[in-house]
Amino acid sequence: MTITSDNSTLKVLGLPAEQGRWLLIPLGMTILLCLGTVYSWSIFRNPLETQLGLTATESLLPYTVALFCYALLMPIAGFYIPRVGTRVMTAIGGVVVGLGYILSNFAGNIMTMTLSYGMIAGIGVGITYGVPMVVVARWFPDKKGLTVGLTLVGFGLSPLITAPLAKSLIDAYGVQSSLFILGIAFILIILAIATTMKLPPKEWQPSQKRTTTTAIPATTTYPTNLLKSPSFYGLWICYTIGTFVGLSAIGISSPVGQEIIEIDPGVAARSVALFALFNGGSRPLFGWLADRFKPRYVVIGAYTLILIACILMVNAGEGQVATYLIAFGLFWFCLGGWLAIAPTLTLQLFNPEDYAQNYGIVFTAYGVGALLGTLVAGQMRDWFGSYTYAFYPMAGLAIIGIVVASLMLKRDRAA
Repeated sequence: MTITSDNSTLKVLGLPAEQGRWLLIPLGMTILLCLGTVYSWSIFRNPLETQLGLTATESLLPYTVALFCYALLMPIAGFYIPRVGTRVMTAIGGVVVGLGYILSNFAGNIMTMTLSYGMIAGIGVGITYGVPMVVVARWFPDKKGLTVGLTLVGFGLSPLITAPLAKSLIDAYGVQSSLFILGIAFILIILAIATTMKLPPKEWQPSQKRTTTTAIPATTTYPTNLLKSPSFYGLWICYTIGTFVGLSAIGISSPVGQEIIEIDPGVAARSVALFALFNGGSRPLFGWLADRFKPRYVVIGAYTLILIACILMVNAGEGQVATYLIAFGLFWFCLGGWLAIAPTLTLQLFNPEDYAQNYGIVFTAYGVGALLGTLVAGQMRDWFGSYTYAFYPMAGLAIIGIVVASLMLKRDRAA
């Protein structure tokens, strides 16, 4: 990438910046595709249970720790991205992710597997995740929501690509050797792409100004302190609710299909692949909507869809396959949407120059939602004997989210 002080000669990957910047989107998607392999952990679970003699609960531990470390490192990495640099942070994160996978090859018990895959690889994901979004957002000040959403498709659709790949590797080489191979591949791929993850000069702007109506005024002021801004707490609460409901639903997608709708387990498993398409496709769509409408309108729309899905499932019964597919398609659709809404609104409501660390702080809402959301739905099933009762608190939270968005999710004056 060539950078000069003259914007007219600025080059991105050998092309004029206006054209070359679009190549950063598939490159960022590829990084996130590698990172999103963490969501394919279910492919490794059964072979590891057999090889290491694990219980079902033990085999879930590396995945749980990986998600926790991923969420924990996001705000820390956000603080260091502007200080260390986007290329160096990408390279460090890629090496750490790959190292976690490589060391998993030598794990002989659940504790070492949790340390290698869960902690080390999870930390690497947290370090790297925010960099492609920061880079794309800075190169596309005119299309932040759309382009960040497109980049995030890589993470959302990763299981559709990496899960079959992992299964093929396991069949050919065994489960732990497959982790080793993936680790080497991730290091090489991410290190190669890291060289392209460079920010534009601060004064750079695309020559063509935005022609569509947008929710952001031409001149804006931002809160000087994120933690003193009411809109931050509105966004944080809404993000927590969105991830809580979305991850609760995702975690019970297949069991609900089998227990309430009474569909074949194979059909239930295949339906999850369909839902993943909704999850990936919603990210650029919601990013595009967030570019064009006021934040609270986009959020209220997402919660309304969740509320519709909850009402459908509360009234669902045996054989209502279409109801099940529509409802859970909406749940997955909205969760993917939130992973585009939250970074886009962080860019809009707060100073874009501090985006890396601001979104790291906002992303703690995902961690809270993930931790609670993966536990509550199963607990409701244990208490009441049916997953149907899990949809009542989800609906209640969607209503609370609509109220919070209406009252708190709006641009506030500098504080």
